[in-house]
Amino acid sequence: MTKIKFGTSGWRAIIADEFTFSNVRLATEAIGRWVRRRSASPTILVGYDTRFASENFGREVARVLSSQNIRAKLCSQAVPTPGVAFTVVSQKLDGAINITASHNPGEYNGLKFSASDGAPALPEVTGEIEKEIVELQNSKWEFTGTPNDALIESIDIGPSYLRELATKVDFKKIRNANLSLAYDALYGSGAGYLDVLLQRENIPAMVLHTNRDVLFGGHHPEPADEQLGELRLVMKKNALQLGMATDGDADRFGILDEGGAFIYPNDLIAMLVDYLVESRQWKGGVARTVATTHLIDRVAKLHNLELLETPVGFKYIGEYIKEGRIILGGEESAGLSIRGHVPEKDGILACLLIAEMVASRGKSLKNQLKDLFSRVGEVYNRRVNVKLDPSIGARVREKIDSDVREFHGRRVAQQSRVDGLKLIFDDASWVLMRPSGTEPVVRFYAESTSEADLEQLLEYGKKWMTEA
Repeated sequence: MTKIKFGTSGWRAIIADEFTFSNVRLATEAIGRWVRRRSASPTILVGYDTRFASENFGREVARVLSSQNIRAKLCSQAVPTPGVAFTVVSQKLDGAINITASHNPGEYNGLKFSASDGAPALPEVTGEIEKEIVELQNSKWEFTGTPNDALIESIDIGPSYLRELATKVDFKKIRNANLSLAYDALYGSGAGYLDVLLQRENIPAMVLHTNRDVLFGGHHPEPADEQLGELRLVMKKNALQLGMATDGDADRFGILDEGGAFIYPNDLIAMLVDYLVESRQWKGGVARTVATTHLIDRVAKLHNLELLETPVGFKYIGEYIKEGRIILGGEESAGLSIRGHVPEKDGILACLLIAEMVASRGKSLKNQLKDLFSRVGEVYNRRVNVKLDPSIGARVREKIDSDVREFHGRRVAQQSRVDGLKLIFDDASWVLMRPSGTEPVVRFYAESTSEADLEQLLEYGKKWMTEA
């Protein structure tokens, strides 16, 4: 019996192993029952990304919902996750089911449920849905319902979502700066959205990988440094100023500075907070996850902004977006959203805001980061993944649960268990260990005020987790 578990961003599994049509029907049935208990006449948006058979899984989700007398708005093409969130909010729908495995390798697919607020469902909601799934499994449930095609409506969510983005970005600044840009869609569902919006705004850009390839060119559709080699070559060959990329469902972003240098999302989030205060004169709070850089804390202090910390998962940040309490919420894994936008991370918006920031300030990102360091001090951070194989899995979990007073010769000044185990030291450097909610790995994060010390923390951390 497959255990369908919703992690930090939905349920993900390998296609044809656990991610099967029967299990997708099962999960959809459980979600439908949860929704029906809360609405007499619900409407659910059904989206999907560019992965293998995603459109077929999406169609099956719509059929199951319709058999429960739930109206299903089925997207007519692959869609970005933030576009799904915007549509739920703008059309006042009862939620969305999105077929996507985001940045996972091509052999994966997934299912994400968002509630009526457009945000990823909170743990208390997914916990109820998981219990419903187990009850259905125990009763030997099989799909025998009769789909009602009259309740399934095809919808193109692109035009309204793009119009919304156009209100959040100063395209005039980008045009006037004559920035030389490139965009890599990584074969994902950002294609047809970010590139189309730039074209509509008469902003030239070189565009890569906007065609569909369910194997994602043999790489992960993750806009991380190691996956952006082709974008880097294009930038160097054409002497471009800025390279932008989005992941498989376009909720994450990746950025290359002039010369092809990768700029870490942590740094970009902090820089954008600084820029939004400067350019919009916004006041309020800033939210980050426990795994995200404390450089944001320093920027918040500089501008007298409230700093809020959450567990890992954008659904927690989304709560503050909904309340209007923050001007920006961001997480280390390249996700952010801003005031007045969706309570879901938006990689397309992030790319455009960064382009605006470069255009407005007339400086490379590297130089902008140096300027920020000159005002708040230097902060360096990084993450490494340790694969959770059976030989070390139990030992790693035991260490995460332990009471740690000393780490690599440093006294632990504070322990945090908001999500995993975070150790904060006397000099404000810190490390965090937590199991991933989307992949079979443990993530180790470290931060320090010097690059050399950061490398030491990372190296020791890997040994500490894997050695007996």
